[in-house]
Amino acid sequence: MIVVGLTGGIGSGKSTVSAALAERGAVIVDADAIVKELQQAGRPIFVKMVERFGTEIVGPDGELDRAKVAGIVFNDPEALKDLNGIVHPTMGTEIRDRILAHAGTDQVVVLDVALMAENDGRRRYQVGAVIVVDTPVETAVHRLTTYRGLSEADARARISRQASREDRLRIADRVVDNSGDRAHLDAQLDGLWEWIRSLPPTPPPADESTGEGSASTS
Repeated sequence: MIVVGLTGGIGSGKSTVSAALAERGAVIVDADAIVKELQQAGRPIFVKMVERFGTEIVGPDGELDRAKVAGIVFNDPEALKDLNGIVHPTMGTEIRDRILAHAGTDQVVVLDVALMAENDGRRRYQVGAVIVVDTPVETAVHRLTTYRGLSEADARARISRQASREDRLRIADRVVDNSGDRAHLDAQLDGLWEWIRSLPPTPPPADESTGEGSASTS
């Protein structure tokens, strides 16, 4: 089993790279998707979040209104700390279990974590290598306003809440340059896959790994 971490800031194109790796045979363990699963109505984390933040975070469909949660925690460090305390333990166990399901195989497991640079990801997640999808801030702002409908102010605010581009590059074993168009990105992907496949096997994560990650509400 080879386990690599994949990270990149909002608007970087990380999800596109993740999908391309899945097409080449990788198993994707998506931290944000796991959080969404764990926060579904009726599940223990959902109940704890409603107890902490009130019924205003529940939408008309009875599910979590992630935008409401984001509006609360991004402006209140104590609220964010409480949210992380609710989400992280169960999330960490779930991530570890999904990785361990492939222990002893020759499978490539890609751990897709947006906030890896913020959370000492190499140590916390015990990955064999870290891939960073790198995009200039102005390019990310353009993508967020053009394709996701965010205002420029909102896009810049979301980017500012994440690690800097420089901090992400510091943890990178491999950088994917997504500053250009899709053809520019695609030209790098076969080489990226070959590099991943050349890495040595990754030891299974110990119990203490993956204890904290992104309680993303984006």
